[in-house]
Amino acid sequence: MRRRVVVTGMGIWSCLGKDVASVRDSLYAGRSGIVCVPERLEYGYRSGLSGMVETPVITKAMVDRHTRAGMGEAAQYAYMASREALALAGVTDDYLMEHEVGCIFGNDSSAKPVIESALTMESEHDTAMLGYGVVFQSMNSTVSMNLSTIFHLRGVNFTVSAACASGSHSIGMAYMMIRQGMQDMVLCGGAQETNIYSMLSFDALRAFSVRMDDPARASRPFDRDRDGLVPSGGAAALVLEDYDHALARGADILCEVAGYGFSSNGSGISEPSDGGSVIAMSRALQDAGLGPSDVDYINAHATSTRQGDMYEALALQRLFGREHALISSTKSMTGHECWMAGASEVVYSIIMMLGGFVAPNINLENPDEYSAGLRIARETTPMTIRTVLSNSFGFGGTNSALALKRIKELTN
Repeated sequence: MRRRVVVTGMGIWSCLGKDVASVRDSLYAGRSGIVCVPERLEYGYRSGLSGMVETPVITKAMVDRHTRAGMGEAAQYAYMASREALALAGVTDDYLMEHEVGCIFGNDSSAKPVIESALTMESEHDTAMLGYGVVFQSMNSTVSMNLSTIFHLRGVNFTVSAACASGSHSIGMAYMMIRQGMQDMVLCGGAQETNIYSMLSFDALRAFSVRMDDPARASRPFDRDRDGLVPSGGAAALVLEDYDHALARGADILCEVAGYGFSSNGSGISEPSDGGSVIAMSRALQDAGLGPSDVDYINAHATSTRQGDMYEALALQRLFGREHALISSTKSMTGHECWMAGASEVVYSIIMMLGGFVAPNINLENPDEYSAGLRIARETTPMTIRTVLSNSFGFGGTNSALALKRIKELTN
């Protein structure tokens, strides 16, 4: 029997704010979180642009010193987002101790501890100088292993490493676990480090915008004059659970995860594909029992790169044509949150769904020839959102799409 999967909690730590309320205000205002970081230019980056993500202050009252020593930067962001998500879901420490809860997070790098360990070894030639916690900080699974330890999670526990679709696939995996009856509740999401080492290789590819004279206008999804993406990060967390389980414990249901679609392009390692994107979106809609005309809002993956935006625009045209769905890329405000993006954009979409508005695709002054026919929101648009499609695509040709439905009778 296929079970329904709902969202009962969400949390966010991003360049738009450190909680759901502040992020909601930023989305509604169309406020960018992008700045220029001089230290990046001094270090040798071609572009100093980045989303400005505040470093969390995690005290010993929150997490003991021994555990904190093993938390990578992404794990720290994810801890803060998860605290908020669990609190909103009404999941207490006692509940976590008495029930099995899973943990699936998207994360595809932990650069800082690896590089700093190598630098220490080059100067000291002594592994004893590395310290206890570096092994746990340096693994991609630093997020899921730390969250499972801190919150005493005893269900499914693994990390999804799928480039910029990692966060979306983690939600998809949690959704499938619950739908198939293997778990009642899963804490899931995505996290992305923002330190000076984390984006060196992307900068080397000349993938970043160099519009450093006006950082807030640098990320320009679908715009003819875009010159590259802007790196960003933080973490987003969601509590997913079985619908009946949520009802039984009296949880406030935010929305339903109704469909998950995926595909692989099977072509060049850094080449996007409109065909692969269409397959993922179509599968998500079919899984949710929706057609293109049923979708109210699409949170586009669009990162502000020429090729990526072009192929997504072609895919959206192929699948939706001139159907009524309104589209925006929240990356115009956040930059590209990479491994967390698929999860954060689901949080952003739920915030819009509950708030009754579509956040703008800022900096869209001159749509390019491929996106000119799309219904892209250029300003904050009040509207009732009943259905959402959120897209995430990544290097290696991995594609993920998630369909969300509002549950009106339970969210009034």
